[in-house]
Amino acid sequence: MEQQRLVLLEAGKLQWMRKPLPELSKDEVLVKTMAGSISIGAEIAQYRGHHAVDSQSSYPKETGYESYGEVIAVGEAVRSLNVGDRVVAFYGHKDYERVKEHKAIRVPPGIEAADALLVILSCDAAKGVLKLQPKENDRVLITGMGTMGLLTLHFLKAYQNVRHVDVLEPNRSRGRMAARLGASNVFHDPEECLADRYDYGFECSAYNRAFATLQRALVKEGHICILSDGNRDEFVLQPAFYEKELRIVGSSDGWDYQKHAEWYFANFKLHDSTLRDLYEMKISSQQLIPCFEALGNGTQHPLKVLVEY
Repeated sequence: MEQQRLVLLEAGKLQWMRKPLPELSKDEVLVKTMAGSISIGAEIAQYRGHHAVDSQSSYPKETGYESYGEVIAVGEAVRSLNVGDRVVAFYGHKDYERVKEHKAIRVPPGIEAADALLVILSCDAAKGVLKLQPKENDRVLITGMGTMGLLTLHFLKAYQNVRHVDVLEPNRSRGRMAARLGASNVFHDPEECLADRYDYGFECSAYNRAFATLQRALVKEGHICILSDGNRDEFVLQPAFYEKELRIVGSSDGWDYQKHAEWYFANFKLHDSTLRDLYEMKISSQQLIPCFEALGNGTQHPLKVLVEY
């Protein structure tokens, strides 16, 4: 069997390539891709050639990391998955892939691909929230209502039960989405964010001006978690950071994808349909290269792109 995969040959240059797939190992499953997505913040920065946290400096590079598909074969030692099961995995823009059993997230029946795929970035957002552990009565400010910001807001409300979460987002459409997910206040200008008001802040915008706003808005000894990657600006510590003795932590990847998936899918009926609205564009896998070109040159600006195979 051959696999077709989308490879980044150099910045701004993608190509579909084929290679033989080796036989399954005893602890692997073979997945036929049914859907995937483009995660704008991370993938477009990589496509343009300036991803701040991309540890793979040489080309060619694999692309993507959010995949949904059907198990079509299982290794002899696999026990938790069967042929016909639907899974989420991390292999990206490929039509088939061998996946270790413990890395495949089983999707319960009745969950659509678009909803299932969000479990990955939801877990990444959750890791940042769990690092700070805001309580129910704490005040929280999130800067940036892209996918990561909206999923951070969702986890704060649905899992941590934080009552007061304000957001800063200049895009009014994204602000309305945040309001639907339970934001207490939606600010469109940094000047609307009051100083010395919040116990915790989450930076999801990738812009230094928003990062500066968080530092000004937090109370003394407040905590900030930086969840944005592929940052557009260099982040600078403001005088408020030292004056208030603020604490800053970074967060990358998820805390435990399997355990998070148990919560995410078990509580799926509580999820607002707003989450599915994060996919503002839907394409076929054959349209991936021109879609990357449009995203890379700024002619398209969706939150996320759903890719159907």
